[in-house]
Amino acid sequence: MLFSSKKKQSPKAKAGAADTLICKQTKISGDINFTGVLYVDGHVKGNITSEEVDNSLLTIGNNGFVEGEIQVPHIVILGRVTGDVHALEHVELMSESRIEGNVYYKLIEMAMGAKVNGQMLHKVEKQKLISHQKKSNAKESIEVENTPIEKLKEEPDE
Repeated sequence: MLFSSKKKQSPKAKAGAADTLICKQTKISGDINFTGVLYVDGHVKGNITSEEVDNSLLTIGNNGFVEGEIQVPHIVILGRVTGDVHALEHVELMSESRIEGNVYYKLIEMAMGAKVNGQMLHKVEKQKLISHQKKSNAKESIEVENTPIEKLKEEPDE
């Protein structure tokens, strides 16, 4: 397999293997920016964001309480959140979860009993322009069409 067409991807974050743990008795005031897996079972008063675009996972445990905005690719909520939740990829709202704020998601799983006091807004990715070369070719053909006939006749054939 000298020439492999598959790109190497970094492993996805897995639930149960936390890089950082905020315990039940811990209270943090201030913003948190993390990579990898963060498990919050304590109280965080501040925003939580992730530097990694695809692989980071935030789990808010049964005793966890976050007062602030969350912007993380993968989120699992068992506890309480007061503030907007921005799941860049996937969010799971377990049966005991309580959210006071808007939930922005690409993909959502919501268990019976979960409560959201706010809006649930699906985020749609903007489609990429695939045929950008076709537009440039069309532009060239328009320029040729606007060229006087005398100029076209002057150009030598190849």
